[in-house]
Amino acid sequence: MTTWLAIGLTFAGCYAAKLLGLSVPSGALERPLVRRLAALLPVALLAALTAQQTFADGATLVLDARAAGLAAAGAALLLRAPFLVVVAAAVVVTAAVRAVAG
Repeated sequence: MTTWLAIGLTFAGCYAAKLLGLSVPSGALERPLVRRLAALLPVALLAALTAQQTFADGATLVLDARAAGLAAAGAALLLRAPFLVVVAAAVVVTAAVRAVAG
């Protein structure tokens, strides 16, 4: 029952956030600062989520095969590789490090 209550509250919260976003006047959204923040905020959030998923294990910081995979993906991005190549490089390097390190 608690799970369904959490799902219902999450649904209501998401719907309320969507309605709140739609009620913002368009004049406020056209400001340069707001437009710039809207462009940069998703990138910052995605970077923070990636860092958290790569370097955290519960409440501790770790440096394991995931960091090597992230480094490989970063190198592939610097070489302007296509997205699938970036993902494949990260997967292959992570798997190789896990196979070698155990």
